[in-house]
Amino acid sequence: MDRLRLKSAKARIRQWLMDEVIHAPLEPILHPSPARLRWAGLSILLGHLLFHHVWTVYFPQPYESVPLRMVGASLGVLFFWPGLYKDIGSRTSAWVFSLVCWITLPAMFFWMYWMNGGNGVWLASVSAMVLIYYHLTDWRLASLGIVVALAVSAWLAWLVAPVETTFARIPPESVWVIGFSLGTALLLGLSSANLRRTRLLNTLSTMGVMAHELRTPLATVHLMGDVLRNLAQHDVPEGKRKKLEELSMRLHNLVRSMNRQIDTQIANAQLQRLPGEKAAIGAGDLVHDVIQQYPYRTTKERDCVQVQVQNDFVFEGSRALLSQVLSNLVKNALHSLASSGRAPQPGDLRLDVGIHRGMGRIAVSDEGVGIPHEKQQRIFEPFYSTQSGVGSGLGLTFCKNVVEAAGGKLSVHSEPGFGAVFMIDVPLDSR
Repeated sequence: MDRLRLKSAKARIRQWLMDEVIHAPLEPILHPSPARLRWAGLSILLGHLLFHHVWTVYFPQPYESVPLRMVGASLGVLFFWPGLYKDIGSRTSAWVFSLVCWITLPAMFFWMYWMNGGNGVWLASVSAMVLIYYHLTDWRLASLGIVVALAVSAWLAWLVAPVETTFARIPPESVWVIGFSLGTALLLGLSSANLRRTRLLNTLSTMGVMAHELRTPLATVHLMGDVLRNLAQHDVPEGKRKKLEELSMRLHNLVRSMNRQIDTQIANAQLQRLPGEKAAIGAGDLVHDVIQQYPYRTTKERDCVQVQVQNDFVFEGSRALLSQVLSNLVKNALHSLASSGRAPQPGDLRLDVGIHRGMGRIAVSDEGVGIPHEKQQRIFEPFYSTQSGVGSGLGLTFCKNVVEAAGGKLSVHSEPGFGAVFMIDVPLDSR
């Protein structure tokens, strides 16, 4: 019994590490908004100037540096840079924000703590800094930043200052105070991250319920299509019969397209708990089935799609979910082709099946408008969309999660103006 409990505890710890540390999305800027960044920049700018005045005039400290304060204050100006807050989710914004926060908070505060001999003023300041730092960035980045800043600042202080005026004067109880601050900040950071993911999951669940409820009116639309098709079978003029059949086909295609979107949205509601069932899937059959059943809007759209099976392969995964993945990639490719402003030509959208570096690969290529380089790293993030005003920004997030659940990887290569290639790489089934 004790052995089973120990094994169960290890499994829970391992699962927690995978969910909370490894697979949880990294958020370098918590609660991002232009106003929040500008206020943070103003606080950095004025805070350094104010406290330099306080620590030199009202409560003089053993060590205070004008050049260091000027550097810290000037870093706050970066938060007013339009390139930072106009695209807060970009990689550049994340790097600038992280670097500024790291320098002005743990690096500078720990340096001042050592140089002032760990007195009460700077013990309180460091404790407050730790809580602030964990409130600004992801708890994993904050933990790494604290450890690095602590080590680097201590090493520099040991190099430039006499030991008897720095480390020798630090009270032993300060370790417990700073440790308590770190523990509290870490606990709050973990709780906050879990709360954000819970809210996201609840939002997606609500979207899934709403999407499911749309099936009822869609069923009515599908019946209307059947009625129109039946009318076309009666004794009606040839021109009217063709129009009725065309309208019936469009209604049926619309219903099929909407049902596919509903299936995708319901699956999006399970972004963090995708079904675990797996079956052997033939890549070639999967691609052909998706292309044949896809609800194309026009004949030209259908004719522009080409499938090439160079090396067929078998892999494991959920056939229903991976069909939705390919449908979503085809839909995005067709939208990109339509955005290019020219009529689609045969071969403008290609699906290639083959083996690349020991992995099975399904590549979806288009000759559309492409994806800007600065957006390619973000297209798999939840609620981020390159199509302004179109879609929920969850389609590619869903695709990425499904492919990763099958043990594979979804990647993209694109040159703006020259189309894009989405590559699904999955392990081959060895059976």
